Amino acid sequence: MKILVTGCAGFIGMYVCERLLAAGEDVVGIDNLNDYYAVSLKEARLARLAPHANFRFQRLDLADREGMAALFAAERPRRVIHLAAQAGVRYSLKNPNAYADSNLTGFVNVLEGCRHQRVEHLVYASSSSVYGGNTRMPFAEGDNVDHPVSLYAATKKANELMAHAYSHLYGLPTTGLRFFTVYGPWGRPDMAYFGFTKAILEGRAIDVYNEGRMQRDFTYIDDIVEGVLRIAERPPAANPAFDKERPDPAGSWAPYRVMNIGNHQPVELMEFIATLEQALGREAVKNFLPMQDGDVPATYADTAALRAATGFAPSTPLAEGIARFVAWYRAYYA
Repeated sequence: MKILVTGCAGFIGMYVCERLLAAGEDVVGIDNLNDYYAVSLKEARLARLAPHANFRFQRLDLADREGMAALFAAERPRRVIHLAAQAGVRYSLKNPNAYADSNLTGFVNVLEGCRHQRVEHLVYASSSSVYGGNTRMPFAEGDNVDHPVSLYAATKKANELMAHAYSHLYGLPTTGLRFFTVYGPWGRPDMAYFGFTKAILEGRAIDVYNEGRMQRDFTYIDDIVEGVLRIAERPPAANPAFDKERPDPAGSWAPYRVMNIGNHQPVELMEFIATLEQALGREAVKNFLPMQDGDVPATYADTAALRAATGFAPSTPLAEGIARFVAWYRAYYA
């Protein structure tokens, strides 16, 4: 099977490609290798994929309409796993146009490619950020998500709406996956745990926002990838019994769904830092600060839908995942 993976040089994208290639699939990967963070890390991820004979890479920007159309026409993938996006909540406060180009225009180009090539399933990365100002925990797919607190979150919510329109109009099966705070080896340097590790090893203070009164549903990369691949094999079906008078945001009369992938176990930020300190063998100097704009105090995934659909739910303990990340970090940056 030929599968297109966008963002193949990204954190999750690299691991998804590796698993698909190990299973013997024919993988076409695209990435624009932008400099949002160190391009050298993206190139190192690509170097892990390059030796596979059934992997082909094309440097391409999602916002390139003609390039994307040509790619889909030439490759004709059966499935698409769309992981490319402009990531980061805080960066969206500084450079909103990057999010419009990649997450909105780019997503339209992906949808159009899938429509014209009759892709059998589009799986795309949404985000736990869509839950925005919600305070009822755990976050469930059927919750209202109409109050984003960052432009990044708004673009991810927009992706879900756009996908539904294409599922309804063209019968395109789409699944949006709301990832919860993904961490692990080969991760993104803009993530807090990555910056904490660098600062602690260099003897610098770490910035701890909201005075440390934060909770995150940290989800290890292997669990995320397992969820992505299991869902990719199960395209959603239309629900003819869908109640339009009491609509469930998680489903539809069209072949559409959204689903959480999280650890279902929120962790206090101070506990997370203590776990990292133990793995590093060093204590952090902490600089306590107020909450940042665009941030939320807690995330917590309801994973009942994922378990029902796939028989799987993330379960990697935080201490185990952090130990693996620290071992990779020491080796990579040695």
